Amino acid sequence: MDLFKYCANRALRVVTRRHSSRAAFSFSSDALDTGLMHSVSPLYAAAELQAHEHRSNHAFAEAADSARQAAEIAHREGDHTSSWNMTFLQAENLLDADRFEDCAALAAHLLSDTTGPRQPHDVARAHILMARASQGTGLLESAAQEARAAVMLTDDEAHIDINVKARQALIAALADAGQMEEAWSESKSLAAVISDEVDDQQAGKAYWVIGNVAFLCDKVSEGLRYHELAAATFSPARDLDIWAKFNKASAAMRLAANIADGETLRCIERAELATDITGGSENDLLLLRRNRAHWTLLAGDPQAAAEMLQDLCRSGGMTPQNTGDACFLLGRAYLESGDEAEARRALEDAADHFDRAGATLRAEQTREFIAVELGPVSLWSRLWRAAGFGRH
Repeated sequence: MDLFKYCANRALRVVTRRHSSRAAFSFSSDALDTGLMHSVSPLYAAAELQAHEHRSNHAFAEAADSARQAAEIAHREGDHTSSWNMTFLQAENLLDADRFEDCAALAAHLLSDTTGPRQPHDVARAHILMARASQGTGLLESAAQEARAAVMLTDDEAHIDINVKARQALIAALADAGQMEEAWSESKSLAAVISDEVDDQQAGKAYWVIGNVAFLCDKVSEGLRYHELAAATFSPARDLDIWAKFNKASAAMRLAANIADGETLRCIERAELATDITGGSENDLLLLRRNRAHWTLLAGDPQAAAEMLQDLCRSGGMTPQNTGDACFLLGRAYLESGDEAEARRALEDAADHFDRAGATLRAEQTREFIAVELGPVSLWSRLWRAAGFGRH
């Protein structure tokens, strides 16, 4: 018996034994709440099972493909709810695989699909996907709008977990855009809605986001406090991937606040070790390297940091926002090394990347930094770069 038939038979037995509807792992609870018994297609069940097993192994591209197959089978068999749910799973995996444009296209389809679930919380989930995908492609204003729509659709206790996710997406988009006052205001609103009804892992992610914004607002003590709250909810035994991502992000925030102490180094090392075990996307691995470079810069070795950052800035594997951050660090490293010409070039590249990410305030702040540290840019230089001649 080949693997596909084995999975099909196994999935069919599991679904039948549990007396569920078609979707053994459906994200929406509505089908399960009906208590109806449906015949289950072995091919559908196998594709769905494979999608979730791939996802549990962090094989997101493969999970997306299996989810697509399950959605197509469900659609052919007239099960629009299962088709919608599997399309959602496909989009979620594309997001985790950093395929932001593909994810956004599917999220738009889910929002326009009148045959699938139209309950407010399902629509909100699609808006959250669209917000996160838009953030990944640098459409930060659109990301904030999508997240706000999700917040409005779930402003009740029944869907508090989805509301928390929507608020996290909104805060992330505002922070990336440099709208820190509004991001901090939304962070305080998020803190107010966290209660015992919120899942521990979800509460931890919320504290994580709030802490990030606190660091970016120079509220270092608040940032440390919220990250400590987040760390208390996470466990490498429960979810090693989340543990890795949190330590990576916490290290980045501590470094941004110029905290280069032993705890920051431990965050970097925990993130690197956990990612070695779980694997990670190209973006994850590049961000780990950026943290190492930032640590090296703060440790007083700007030349070594510059060598590490040069490759990152040219990699093309990060989002425009993260590339801008790396280029900004590279500019600082060159400044500390005394190479003002290369520093200006790297910092101007950073501003350009922030512009492409929709982070206009970050771009303006970077240009102000250039003017203060290196003097204003000449009109001829601006025209030269605008024509595309000043870039690597």
